[in-house]
Amino acid sequence: MKHAGPAALARLEPVLARVRAAGGLKEKSRGVFYLKSKAFLHFHEDPTGLYADIRAADGARFDRLKVDEPAGAAALVERVRALSQALSPPFNQP
Repeated sequence: MKHAGPAALARLEPVLARVRAAGGLKEKSRGVFYLKSKAFLHFHEDPTGLYADIRAADGARFDRLKVDEPAGAAALVERVRALSQALSPPFNQP
């Protein structure tokens, strides 16, 4: 499965916009997101569809989600919100 190219990322632009709006991530290049210094989210294209690899809650591996359908895209955005909060240290520690 190859990394998503420009045409695939163009098809995913509505999803990318929602990921950007969720906050907490830095987009190092189009469609490649980092949380602090760790790769967090990137996209792949395959004859079966478009997929996202998102860092799992354990921080050690990636989970793959199919994101070229509305349910998969919504699940991705929700995971971005939840995992970026879970993997980020609190900002207001005493």
